Amino acid sequence: MITPDAIFFCIFRPDKKRRRIDFKQTEMMRITHYKVILASASPRRRELLSGIDLPYELRTLPNIDESFPADLPHEAVPEYLARKKAAGYLDTLKEDELLITADTVVLLNGLILGKPIDREEARRMLQMLSGARHRVITGVCLTSVAKDVTFSDTAWVTFGCLTDEEIDYYLDSYSPMDKAGAYGVQEWIGYVGVEKIEGSYFNVMGFPIYKVYRELKRF
Repeated sequence: MITPDAIFFCIFRPDKKRRRIDFKQTEMMRITHYKVILASASPRRRELLSGIDLPYELRTLPNIDESFPADLPHEAVPEYLARKKAAGYLDTLKEDELLITADTVVLLNGLILGKPIDREEARRMLQMLSGARHRVITGVCLTSVAKDVTFSDTAWVTFGCLTDEEIDYYLDSYSPMDKAGAYGVQEWIGYVGVEKIEGSYFNVMGFPIYKVYRELKRF
């Protein structure tokens, strides 16, 4: 039985012929010599990290403080929070482990749209995003006992005009409460509402996996 804190590998592969979950990395696809720890409750990040055939352990701490200084430039918030999240795990990190933490923010007209606190706030966020172009920035921190690397990626997303009926349908049918900006681009609203993406689609999902892969190889 695979428990929530087990190592994940290729769990999200759609290939039905591959019925065995192989937890061993082969030499041909070896990315890092570290044991990778993903510190995230996001199912999207788990899915994307599994997509590069990298074994990892899931490790999360409750009640991580995600506050940031009021005078911090909005563009710097994701990297700041990714480092802050990493700091909460340093005392338990072993020498052979590499920790991955990340944070995503949605920026619209100088405002940070985080995770909505309730349905009404989610509705207001989607109304603000309707017909507008906004930025999605994800900060990532790779941390070991010896060193750390922090980087970020930015994508621009343009929404078409959303009707109140479409917004209400999305809120009734999906779960936007755990998503910055109150939407998941991989869900229904992304299919019918997103007109254009400039940058990484996976970054909009919350994890710039192209950059993550390359930084892991260099780490």
